[in-house]
Amino acid sequence: MAGYYVLKQANNGEYMFNLKAGNHETILTSETYSSKAAAQGGIASVQKNSPQDSSYERKVATNGSPFFVLKSPANGQTLGRSELYSSTSAMENGIASVKTNGPSTTVRED
Repeated sequence: MAGYYVLKQANNGEYMFNLKAGNHETILTSETYSSKAAAQGGIASVQKNSPQDSSYERKVATNGSPFFVLKSPANGQTLGRSELYSSTSAMENGIASVKTNGPSTTVRED
């Protein structure tokens, strides 16, 4: 099964999305957007930029856990963040999954 996006309205009225892998695990979580159209634009940007390794910033949280941020090369804005991983290799597997599933055109609304 291919990956897909889940677009939803947050409790504060703003919109956000999650990219899910084929096994339904969340692999990328967006920032919040002020409108549904802006969130849909964020999805389009992830679809376009997720296959490019240069769009990923590999980081380490204060507790030492690796994670990554997907950014738009056009304007440097954050498109989404990963979960915290137990190892660098697990984080690299997460990036590979976003590269594979990010171009998906399937968007579900929650």
